[in-house]
Amino acid sequence: MAYEGKQLLTTLDADGTLTVEIADKTFDEPTGSQILVKVEAAPINPSDLGLLFASADTANAQYSPGKVVAKMPDNATRAMKARHGMAMPAGNECAGTVVAAGDDPAARALLGKRVACVPGTAYATYALADARMAMPLADGVSAEQGASSFVNPMTALGFVETMKLEGFTGLVHAAAASNLGQMLVKICQEDRVPLVNIVRSAEQEKILRDLGATHVLDMTASDFMPKLIDAIAETKAMLGFDPIGGGTLAGQILTAMEAAASRGAAFSRYGSSEPKKVYIYGALDLGPTILNRAFGLTWELAGWLLTPFMAKFGPEIVGRMRARVLSGLTTTFASHYKAKVGLDEMLRKDAVAEYNARRTGEKYLVTPNG
Repeated sequence: MAYEGKQLLTTLDADGTLTVEIADKTFDEPTGSQILVKVEAAPINPSDLGLLFASADTANAQYSPGKVVAKMPDNATRAMKARHGMAMPAGNECAGTVVAAGDDPAARALLGKRVACVPGTAYATYALADARMAMPLADGVSAEQGASSFVNPMTALGFVETMKLEGFTGLVHAAAASNLGQMLVKICQEDRVPLVNIVRSAEQEKILRDLGATHVLDMTASDFMPKLIDAIAETKAMLGFDPIGGGTLAGQILTAMEAAASRGAAFSRYGSSEPKKVYIYGALDLGPTILNRAFGLTWELAGWLLTPFMAKFGPEIVGRMRARVLSGLTTTFASHYKAKVGLDEMLRKDAVAEYNARRTGEKYLVTPNG
């Protein structure tokens, strides 16, 4: 049996023309360990926006029902040469009901159940997913509650697991008022992990303090750097995670780590010997990462991505993380959404302007089937 529906596709041509459109699609029967999920809810994450629109000029794009045609900058077009001409689906994660399954017992066992999954094609009426990566939702857990059960929760837990693996004892997190950041605050409270939160406004600072966060710093304040140094000195947090990417913040965090580690130590031309590291895991700022070297030579700047992390840690740790997410979907790992949009509504000019602004704490939810 074939299933008729719609799917969002994004295509970048060699001349820099980016076309994002809702297309009719026939979804085939799943085979083997595949399941076919009727998508009820799918979040728009920053990682999804990178594929949807990247750095295209959406403000001056051409909008028509179910279609956006925008122009991509030349440097971004060249950097994405590998995807030229490819009509690519989008939407990392979703929740919905399994309407068909392959012949694998694990897939058959999910028939008729509501699940959370990571198909990578979630902005669609239906999505094919691997049953082994799907998580059945408990009775009473809605699709909205389960839709964001993978990217943000597993990333936040992954930060703590990375900290433990690499021998650090505390964390610094930037853009910390996001849905992910709020989850990390709760995780660190539960696990007694020292956490320094960096936000971008007094309003965001209040959000985290209301959650019980102790160290919350507004990066726009005039005394940001001395307070950051003091917080790192107190918490011994020498591992940072930065979703902003561009600009000077990653370098500022390393500088503050160096200043905190050097307090009371003898002078060394090479700086403190204490390991200091910042991972960049996003691109809220698409500009260059600027490092003003004021942190000696014992430091690292690296990239962090959830999928390679999961492959590195293996099924035992990942399985434990998934079980923790499922048990805390309505508490520790609860997500909050500013608004919901239908599949066709996703490509209206006003909707694109809102969710593509990538404002901290303003998450949008797509509901393809109403």
